[in-house]
Amino acid sequence: MSRSPGWMKTLANLGYGSRRQVLALFADGRITGIGGERLYVDDDVQWHDMRIDGEPLDPPAGMLLMLHKPMGYTCSTQDHGRLIYDLLPGRFRLRTPVVSPVGRLDRDTSGLLLLTDDGALLHRIISPKSSLAKVYQAELARDLRGDEAAIFASGELMLESERTPLLPAKLEILGPRRARLTLIQGRYHQVRRMFAAVGNHVETLHRSQIGDLHLDNLDAGRWRAVTAAERRLLGQ
Repeated sequence: MSRSPGWMKTLANLGYGSRRQVLALFADGRITGIGGERLYVDDDVQWHDMRIDGEPLDPPAGMLLMLHKPMGYTCSTQDHGRLIYDLLPGRFRLRTPVVSPVGRLDRDTSGLLLLTDDGALLHRIISPKSSLAKVYQAELARDLRGDEAAIFASGELMLESERTPLLPAKLEILGPRRARLTLIQGRYHQVRRMFAAVGNHVETLHRSQIGDLHLDNLDAGRWRAVTAAERRLLGQ
């Protein structure tokens, strides 16, 4: 629970506006309780019992989100064209600290993307020590030769311009030109470069899983908060 001065700072940090603008939300009766009762600036209320324009508050500081990123969106705040932030509430760009992607998916890759405003959490998830597996489905331009699984699992595959070989990766063949690839590291455009190294080209790429966390039925372009139980699947 928190009283007025704390709420003013909290709501401002969540991107709902400056402290003056948050005060105006109270004055205009736009901040209410679950039952629609008007709340006042000095009311004693818990975060999950507050509503703004009838909607629950955005996740609090320290949040972790999952987004089903569609193709064609860039993991950036400044690039031209469509950005992942276009799929999130506009307030998320104004939050303090900023909401950042946990790792990246390139513009032409779809699938599971995590975002957080907790820098320490972000670094724990992406740290090599976490050994979190990332699972991708790839559609390829040419038929698989049949030796790719052994090459990827060898721990000896060198990518162009790299000085150290890749860690072993697991390849499962789903069809003549379809494969599932599980990685425990994340070099730049790694999946695309791995298939290029064996003479193939990735036409489409989708990340379906990080650790034991799945997209499940989350539609493309939609997001939701990661639950406490799901955080444990990430070792958090």
